[in-house]
Amino acid sequence: MGENDMEYMEFKGKTKSDAITEACRHFSIPSDRLDYEVVDEGKAGFLGMGARPAVVKARVKEQREDVIEPVVTAETPVTASAAVEAERTVDIDVEAVSKKFLADVFAAMGIAVEISATYNDPQKSLEVELSGDEMGVLIGKRGQTLDSLQYLISLVVNKGTGEYIRVKVDTENYRQRRRETLENLAKNIAYKVKRTRRPVSLEPMNPYERRIIHSALQNDKYVTTHSEGDEPFRRVVVTPKRESSYSDSKSYRGNKGYNRSYNKGYSRGNRDYNRDGNKNYDRDNAENSAETVAQEQ
Repeated sequence: MGENDMEYMEFKGKTKSDAITEACRHFSIPSDRLDYEVVDEGKAGFLGMGARPAVVKARVKEQREDVIEPVVTAETPVTASAAVEAERTVDIDVEAVSKKFLADVFAAMGIAVEISATYNDPQKSLEVELSGDEMGVLIGKRGQTLDSLQYLISLVVNKGTGEYIRVKVDTENYRQRRRETLENLAKNIAYKVKRTRRPVSLEPMNPYERRIIHSALQNDKYVTTHSEGDEPFRRVVVTPKRESSYSDSKSYRGNKGYNRSYNKGYSRGNRDYNRDGNKNYDRDNAENSAETVAQEQ
């Protein structure tokens, strides 16, 4: 008799779950392959009185063979990654898109700005130059407004391109002037750390400005740099190197100690010498005077 023609068998247990477990143990199958019907839920009774076992009828579920249909492949199959890449890669005019976006932003701000955009295809970089009468407003405090515009333009132009485009927004040569300021700041802080032998934390900076500080001090023999904190409060910390040796300072301190010890000993010797010498000299003078008086008498 095949499984499809198998009749239900009756199984009993203290509870319905026990009856089902007994059926699975009998057929040696998991519960998901068991086809059962509950005949009686059973009854626990009171103190064993009036108890009735649970009854189920069960058999093995019918097994259906899955029909596997042949897959018809196309003559020129397209992989999933290629399809995604083709969907992402859209030819757009990067310069026109960036200009249009900035023109709308400046129109909403009520600022007259001249926009110049240059796209370098081999280097995948877009440089945007802004000019006008109110560039201080666009620069903002420490270039924060200019950085925000740069970030927004990066989002806009990279939305419709397959490869990442690096965006740089500048006005009145602010980026170069800010770089020089940060490099001078790094040198001054490094000198302070070398002089005091204590770490110094700089103000929070964006990743671009932090890289300038790290680059300016990466070859310094006496200090090292690292970043601490989370954005947007992440900052650079300049610390002295433990293995660095300050020969000038050490030799100066050493000479000072040497001179102090030497002079102290030399002065003490002079005091002892003068004290003993004066005593002997006075004693000799007294004896000579006594002899002279005795001769005259």
